Amino acid sequence: MAKALFEIGIPFKPQRSLVTWFIVDFLLFALVILSFSYLPAALFSDIDPLIHLLVIGSLLVLTGVFVLWVRLYYESMWYELHEDEMRWRRGVWFRRTGIVPYNRITNLDIVQGPVMRALSISTLSIQTAGYSGQAVPEIRIEAIEHAEELRELIRTLVRKAGASGDGTGSGSSAVAGKENQAAELQMLDELRRIRTLLEERR
Repeated sequence: MAKALFEIGIPFKPQRSLVTWFIVDFLLFALVILSFSYLPAALFSDIDPLIHLLVIGSLLVLTGVFVLWVRLYYESMWYELHEDEMRWRRGVWFRRTGIVPYNRITNLDIVQGPVMRALSISTLSIQTAGYSGQAVPEIRIEAIEHAEELRELIRTLVRKAGASGDGTGSGSSAVAGKENQAAELQMLDELRRIRTLLEERR
């Protein structure tokens, strides 16, 4: 029997290719910046060789620091699925942890750029009710190799949480239904009072 890709209660990490993805994106970004700033000046004007060394040295130092940061960032990351919520942690200098109840999830989107496609990884962006009006998702599960399977598993857990009515927020639809019914009865009572007053004034 094949082992499940993602299991409830067992933490999982992104693929190690996340490190490669971040580094390639960083180098492409640096190349674009250099192409529009430093390279035209280097090709069409006389620049002191010391400046060339300074620019190249700075780029190498920044690349080295970034590579170190990405490795530490990868090691700090994990995600964990539970029956009623999802937990995550990440961060190098500032550690961030979070809990996302399934009953708050509104959208599950898979994102895959050109570099990610070449590495066979995707990012699963999770939008919640509190973040629906914002462009940034509440959480991104980055560098996942089987993003479709993970999305389907989370969708199943979201549906289960919505139907359970166990006090974890999943019974909110039933509570909302009772509140709506009470409001409708109150409106009906008010209409009856208005009709009675109108009949008495005739």
